[in-house]
Amino acid sequence: MACQLSWIKKVYASLLQPDACLLCLGRLSGQALPICSGCQLDLPWLIHGCCHCALPIPVGDVECAGCQQRRQPFQQVHCAWRYDFPLDMLIGSFKYASNWPAGRLLSLLLASHLEYLHQEDGLELAEVLVPVPLARKRLRQRGYNQAQMIANWLSKGLQVPVLSQAVDRIKTTKIQQGLNVHQREANMRNAFAVARPEQISGLHVALIDDVLTTGATCAALARALLAAGARRVDVYCLARTGLSGTAAADFGP
Repeated sequence: MACQLSWIKKVYASLLQPDACLLCLGRLSGQALPICSGCQLDLPWLIHGCCHCALPIPVGDVECAGCQQRRQPFQQVHCAWRYDFPLDMLIGSFKYASNWPAGRLLSLLLASHLEYLHQEDGLELAEVLVPVPLARKRLRQRGYNQAQMIANWLSKGLQVPVLSQAVDRIKTTKIQQGLNVHQREANMRNAFAVARPEQISGLHVALIDDVLTTGATCAALARALLAAGARRVDVYCLARTGLSGTAAADFGP
């Protein structure tokens, strides 16, 4: 236990006083976050996405084909980046290899991105943050819920409270990776229940996750929250994947 505590203290010391960029390993001087300005500019920022689901679309388009056919129950998705190199590497190491500095860095950059949209574009920030819950078995295996950690860091950056116990995962689901759009939707059907409706009644809620792919998980959660009385549900994610032509067509009914 003493060794573990010592390791944790070293991790958080490096978080608070970064001396090297997490990507290029270049020396930092005076930066608050462990990334140099060059690497920050080189991240795959999501410049233009669907106004509802944030799917990367050509400049000039407003909605993706999927949202034109069928709107998701959440109102808007806000992601800072496309799920591309080196974001995929950073998120993967955070999600599966306990790379907490990478997770904190991306979460605080996302908080700054959302705050900028709030100040400059009039974005209505959510009143509460709800992390996507992990199945208990997966939580035991991994040891932490990356969505919960992202929500905690976003909460500090945005000054918005986190409701960690508002939603329960009541159905054991398959891993979403590798499933098509329809399989993902069927997999997540009736997977969540709102444990404390009074906490979200009449409020603007933001669901928090690391990556949005088809939106099936967040759609299932959004339906449960809206049925329990939430006024509006948005999604805040680190990154948004693109969809192939076939998958984009499948995104509709």
